[in-house]
Amino acid sequence: MKEVISITGIGSISPLGSNATMVWNHYLNKSNHHISIQSHSQSETAVGAISTIEEDLLQEIRTSSNHYKDVDKTVLMGLFAGRQAMLEAGWQNTDDFGINMGSSRGATELFEKYHQEFLSTNKASTLSSPTTTLGNIATWLANDLQTKGPSISHSITCSTALHSVINGVAWLQSGLCDKFMVGGSEAPLTPFTVAQMRALKIYTQFTKAKYPCRTLDLEKNRNQMFLGEGAAVFCLEKGKQPNAKAYITGIGYATEPLKHNISISTNADCFQDSMKMAIGESDLQEIDAIVMHAPGTIKGDLSEYNAIKAVFDNQLPSLTSNKWKIGHSFGASGALSLELAVMMLQQQEFIEVPFIEINKNTPKKLKNILVNAVGFGGNAVTIKVSIV
Repeated sequence: MKEVISITGIGSISPLGSNATMVWNHYLNKSNHHISIQSHSQSETAVGAISTIEEDLLQEIRTSSNHYKDVDKTVLMGLFAGRQAMLEAGWQNTDDFGINMGSSRGATELFEKYHQEFLSTNKASTLSSPTTTLGNIATWLANDLQTKGPSISHSITCSTALHSVINGVAWLQSGLCDKFMVGGSEAPLTPFTVAQMRALKIYTQFTKAKYPCRTLDLEKNRNQMFLGEGAAVFCLEKGKQPNAKAYITGIGYATEPLKHNISISTNADCFQDSMKMAIGESDLQEIDAIVMHAPGTIKGDLSEYNAIKAVFDNQLPSLTSNKWKIGHSFGASGALSLELAVMMLQQQEFIEVPFIEINKNTPKKLKNILVNAVGFGGNAVTIKVSIV
């Protein structure tokens, strides 16, 4: 990287809550997951849903303006997280910062609703097109925060949010912008989306076990991924700012040749390349922890672990993931993982996955953490965040 990038503001909404204190307290409660049950296609389905408290907060946004009454939940969560981040960073709407908000699926709930109406009536609703375009996540956020800077939406499957971070870093280092807001929002808890994951045979069968989703359990004999919803947004500024929460000190990305529609190679070559790029010339021993993508699938968890072993040999950093707690939120998942990494750096406490025995030692001090994400097609991203 040409220059260190400061993270000066963070906002999020997820099954862990809607402010930093709530989120961190839920992480400290290492024995509790946030898996609940919804009915999809007349079947009980394990999901990571936001609570009624957070649903009420989104409803307040929806009813605050006539403009928002017909937008998708992905937009509402993005607005909520973006407002939080901007307030925390102390930005003004006169700053004309850029925005890159990603989502793997976009307006899933509305798209399914409008398509069902079309099948029933053979007519499309007036707002079916503008409210389901992927671009409306970033443009509504730009409108809400009154910035005139560039607004970008994109989908790079499950690594979308961390690609947003890379884009923000690139814009800042190019000199085209002084400030950039980045993140991801996803609301995939819909019948068709759940059915798609079940068709891939990667969705967990909910049990009453203490830990229904055993992410990073490399001995599991069945896939245990489940979907979650949420959004996280970060305010980025060039250089070491006095109000920084953490610094981005490395970025990495890689795409490996497609061998299968959903899987990556046995040793996750793309992750090996993205981690090496993010680490750069730093000593491997300087990396204290990795927040893994680890979706809870047998092959996905193991291939990423193999990649980490290939890069770090016998000196593995401490490994963790939050998906056993909140599920896999597709394009927003990398942003929620980055939030965890920043919190661990700020609080100087490593959050364990309580049922795994991969880690030999818990780091006494956290200085540098890698955050991984990868999506369908093997497009991996690694962000290195460091202590202020």
